Amino acid sequence: MSENGGPRDAVQAARWDARYGEADGGLFGEAPNDYLRMVMARPRIAPRRALMLADGDGRNGTWLATRGIAVTAVDLSAEATRRAKARDRAAGVRAERVCADLAVWSPPAGPGFDLATVIYLQGPPRIRRRAVETAAAALRPGGWFLLEGFAKLAGPGPSVGPEEPSARYDLEELPDWIDGLSPVEALEGLVRLEEGPRHSGLAAVIRLLARRP
Repeated sequence: MSENGGPRDAVQAARWDARYGEADGGLFGEAPNDYLRMVMARPRIAPRRALMLADGDGRNGTWLATRGIAVTAVDLSAEATRRAKARDRAAGVRAERVCADLAVWSPPAGPGFDLATVIYLQGPPRIRRRAVETAAAALRPGGWFLLEGFAKLAGPGPSVGPEEPSARYDLEELPDWIDGLSPVEALEGLVRLEEGPRHSGLAAVIRLLARRP
Protein backbone atom coordinates (compact mmCIF):
# COMPACT_ATOMS: atom_id res chain seq x y z
CA MET A 1 0.00 0.00 0.00
CA SER A 2 1.25 3.46 -0.83
CA GLU A 3 1.82 5.62 2.21
CA ASN A 4 2.33 8.97 0.54
CA GLY A 5 1.68 10.20 -2.96
CA GLY A 6 3.82 13.32 -2.97
CA PRO A 7 3.51 16.95 -1.75
CA ARG A 8 0.29 18.09 -0.09
CA ASP A 9 -1.38 21.41 0.65
CA ALA A 10 -0.27 21.62 4.28
CA VAL A 11 -3.03 24.03 5.39
CA GLN A 12 -5.87 22.04 3.87
CA ALA A 13 -4.35 18.73 4.95
CA ALA A 14 -4.10 19.93 8.56
CA ARG A 15 -7.67 21.22 8.47
CA TRP A 16 -9.04 17.88 7.28
CA ASP A 17 -6.80 15.94 9.67
CA ALA A 18 -8.36 17.93 12.53
CA ARG A 19 -11.90 17.35 11.29
CA TYR A 20 -11.40 13.61 11.00
CA GLY A 21 -9.48 13.47 14.28
CA GLU A 22 -12.33 15.14 16.17
CA ALA A 23 -15.02 12.90 14.66
CA ASP A 24 -16.57 10.15 16.72
CA GLY A 25 -17.00 7.52 14.03
CA GLY A 26 -17.30 8.23 10.32
CA LEU A 27 -17.24 11.93 9.50
CA PHE A 28 -19.68 11.28 6.65
CA GLY A 29 -21.38 8.26 8.18
CA GLU A 30 -20.58 4.59 8.02
CA ALA A 31 -22.64 3.52 4.99
CA PRO A 32 -21.53 4.01 1.39
CA ASN A 33 -22.91 6.85 -0.69
CA ASP A 34 -26.50 6.21 -1.86
CA TYR A 35 -25.84 7.15 -5.49
CA LEU A 36 -22.83 4.82 -5.64
CA ARG A 37 -24.99 1.98 -4.31
CA MET A 38 -27.75 2.71 -6.83
CA VAL A 39 -25.33 2.75 -9.75
CA MET A 40 -23.58 -0.41 -8.62
CA ALA A 41 -26.96 -2.20 -8.50
CA ARG A 42 -27.22 -1.92 -12.30
CA PRO A 43 -26.28 -5.26 -13.88
CA ARG A 44 -24.23 -3.76 -16.72
CA ILE A 45 -21.92 -1.95 -14.28
CA ALA A 46 -19.58 -4.61 -12.92
CA PRO A 47 -16.11 -3.09 -12.41
CA ARG A 48 -13.05 -5.10 -11.47
CA ARG A 49 -10.76 -2.11 -10.76
CA ALA A 50 -11.93 1.17 -9.22
CA LEU A 51 -10.25 4.52 -8.61
CA MET A 52 -11.75 6.51 -5.73
CA LEU A 53 -10.65 10.14 -5.52
CA ALA A 54 -11.26 11.99 -2.23
CA ASP A 55 -12.30 8.73 -0.56
CA GLY A 56 -11.99 10.22 2.93
CA ASP A 57 -12.13 7.67 5.74
CA GLY A 58 -13.02 4.90 3.34
CA ARG A 59 -16.77 4.36 3.56
CA ASN A 60 -17.04 4.04 -0.22
CA GLY A 61 -13.74 2.38 -1.06
CA THR A 62 -14.05 -0.26 1.64
CA TRP A 63 -17.59 -1.08 0.51
CA LEU A 64 -16.44 -1.62 -3.07
CA ALA A 65 -13.55 -3.78 -1.86
CA THR A 66 -16.00 -6.01 0.01
CA ARG A 67 -17.61 -6.67 -3.37
CA GLY A 68 -14.36 -8.12 -4.71
CA ILE A 69 -13.28 -4.97 -6.55
CA ALA A 70 -9.60 -3.93 -6.58
CA VAL A 71 -9.68 -0.41 -5.13
CA THR A 72 -7.15 2.41 -5.41
CA ALA A 73 -8.22 5.29 -3.16
CA VAL A 74 -6.68 8.75 -2.74
CA ASP A 75 -7.26 11.41 -0.10
CA LEU A 76 -5.49 14.55 1.08
CA SER A 77 -5.85 13.77 4.79
CA ALA A 78 -3.37 11.45 6.51
CA GLU A 79 -5.84 10.96 9.37
CA ALA A 80 -8.63 10.02 6.97
CA THR A 81 -6.29 7.60 5.21
CA ARG A 82 -5.31 6.02 8.54
CA ARG A 83 -8.97 5.57 9.44
CA ALA A 84 -9.73 4.15 5.99
CA LYS A 85 -7.02 1.52 6.41
CA ALA A 86 -8.49 0.59 9.79
CA ARG A 87 -11.91 0.30 8.15
CA ASP A 88 -10.42 -2.01 5.49
CA ARG A 89 -8.86 -4.23 8.15
CA ALA A 90 -12.11 -4.41 10.11
CA ALA A 91 -13.94 -5.46 6.95
CA GLY A 92 -11.29 -8.05 6.08
CA VAL A 93 -10.33 -6.43 2.77
CA ARG A 94 -7.33 -4.70 1.24
CA ALA A 95 -7.24 -1.49 -0.78
CA GLU A 96 -4.37 0.58 -2.12
CA ARG A 97 -4.63 3.84 -0.20
CA VAL A 98 -2.63 6.90 -1.20
CA CYS A 99 -2.35 10.08 0.87
CA ALA A 100 -1.85 12.80 -1.74
CA ASP A 101 -2.99 16.17 -3.02
CA LEU A 102 -5.32 15.77 -6.00
CA ALA A 103 -4.01 19.07 -7.34
CA VAL A 104 -0.83 17.23 -8.36
CA TRP A 105 -1.44 13.48 -8.05
CA SER A 106 -1.75 11.23 -11.10
CA PRO A 107 -2.28 7.46 -11.18
CA PRO A 108 0.62 5.28 -12.30
CA ALA A 109 0.63 3.96 -15.85
CA GLY A 110 -1.44 0.83 -16.23
CA PRO A 111 -4.33 -0.80 -18.02
CA GLY A 112 -6.90 1.72 -16.80
CA PHE A 113 -9.82 1.49 -14.40
CA ASP A 114 -13.34 0.18 -14.95
CA LEU A 115 -14.80 2.75 -12.54
CA ALA A 116 -13.59 6.14 -11.30
CA THR A 117 -15.46 8.19 -8.71
CA VAL A 118 -15.40 11.72 -7.33
CA ILE A 119 -17.86 11.86 -4.42
CA TYR A 120 -18.25 15.10 -2.49
CA LEU A 121 -14.93 16.62 -3.38
CA GLN A 122 -15.69 20.30 -2.85
CA GLY A 123 -13.30 23.21 -3.15
CA PRO A 124 -11.85 25.63 -5.70
CA PRO A 125 -12.77 24.95 -9.35
CA ARG A 126 -9.16 24.21 -10.30
CA ILE A 127 -8.96 21.36 -7.75
CA ARG A 128 -12.34 19.92 -8.65
CA ARG A 129 -11.65 20.16 -12.36
CA ARG A 130 -8.28 18.46 -12.12
CA ALA A 131 -9.73 15.65 -10.02
CA VAL A 132 -12.54 15.08 -12.52
CA GLU A 133 -10.11 15.17 -15.45
CA THR A 134 -7.75 12.78 -13.65
CA ALA A 135 -10.57 10.34 -12.98
CA ALA A 136 -11.86 10.52 -16.54
CA ALA A 137 -8.40 10.06 -18.05
CA ALA A 138 -7.76 7.00 -15.87
CA LEU A 139 -10.65 5.03 -17.38
CA ARG A 140 -10.16 2.21 -19.85
CA PRO A 141 -12.53 1.99 -22.87
CA GLY A 142 -15.96 1.10 -21.54
CA GLY A 143 -15.10 2.40 -18.06
CA TRP A 144 -17.57 4.35 -15.94
CA PHE A 145 -17.22 7.76 -14.26
CA LEU A 146 -19.43 8.68 -11.30
CA LEU A 147 -19.71 12.03 -9.54
CA GLU A 148 -21.87 13.35 -6.75
CA GLY A 149 -21.34 16.75 -5.20
CA PHE A 150 -23.06 19.85 -3.92
CA ALA A 151 -24.63 21.91 -6.69
CA LYS A 152 -25.10 25.58 -7.40
CA LEU A 153 -28.80 26.48 -7.43
CA ALA A 154 -30.19 29.96 -8.03
CA GLY A 155 -31.87 31.74 -5.14
CA PRO A 156 -32.14 30.74 -1.47
CA GLY A 157 -31.79 27.05 -0.83
CA PRO A 158 -30.66 24.38 1.58
CA SER A 159 -27.79 25.07 3.92
CA VAL A 160 -26.00 21.71 3.72
CA GLY A 161 -22.65 21.98 1.97
CA PRO A 162 -20.14 24.79 1.42
CA GLU A 163 -21.37 28.38 1.63
CA GLU A 164 -18.96 29.53 -1.08
CA PRO A 165 -20.68 29.06 -4.50
CA SER A 166 -17.35 28.54 -6.27
CA ALA A 167 -16.85 25.36 -4.21
CA ARG A 168 -20.00 23.82 -5.72
CA TYR A 169 -20.57 22.08 -9.05
CA ASP A 170 -22.49 23.39 -12.05
CA LEU A 171 -23.89 21.06 -14.69
CA GLU A 172 -22.84 23.52 -17.38
CA GLU A 173 -19.14 23.25 -16.48
CA LEU A 174 -18.92 19.47 -16.27
CA PRO A 175 -19.08 18.56 -20.01
CA ASP A 176 -15.74 20.32 -20.59
CA TRP A 177 -14.22 18.51 -17.61
CA ILE A 178 -15.22 15.03 -18.85
CA ASP A 179 -14.18 15.61 -22.45
CA GLY A 180 -14.06 12.25 -24.23
CA LEU A 181 -16.71 10.61 -22.07
CA SER A 182 -20.34 10.06 -23.03
CA PRO A 183 -22.85 11.21 -20.37
CA VAL A 184 -25.38 8.56 -19.40
CA GLU A 185 -27.28 10.67 -16.87
CA ALA A 186 -26.86 14.14 -15.40
CA LEU A 187 -29.19 15.09 -12.58
CA GLU A 188 -29.51 18.23 -10.47
CA GLY A 189 -31.92 18.74 -7.60
CA LEU A 190 -32.66 18.38 -3.92
CA VAL A 191 -31.77 15.28 -1.91
CA ARG A 192 -32.13 14.65 1.81
CA LEU A 193 -28.71 13.47 2.95
CA GLU A 194 -28.11 11.25 5.96
CA GLU A 195 -24.36 10.82 5.71
CA GLY A 196 -22.86 11.70 9.07
CA PRO A 197 -22.74 15.01 10.93
CA ARG A 198 -21.40 17.07 8.02
CA HIS A 199 -23.87 15.78 5.41
CA SER A 200 -27.24 15.77 7.14
CA GLY A 201 -30.33 17.50 5.79
CA LEU A 202 -31.78 18.77 2.53
CA ALA A 203 -29.05 19.48 -0.01
CA ALA A 204 -28.73 20.67 -3.59
CA VAL A 205 -26.68 18.05 -5.40
CA ILE A 206 -25.45 17.00 -8.82
CA ARG A 207 -25.27 13.37 -9.85
CA LEU A 208 -23.39 12.50 -13.02
CA LEU A 209 -22.72 9.14 -14.65
CA ALA A 210 -20.66 8.94 -17.84
CA ARG A 211 -18.81 6.28 -19.82
CA ARG A 212 -15.69 6.16 -21.96
CA PRO A 213 -16.66 4.84 -25.41
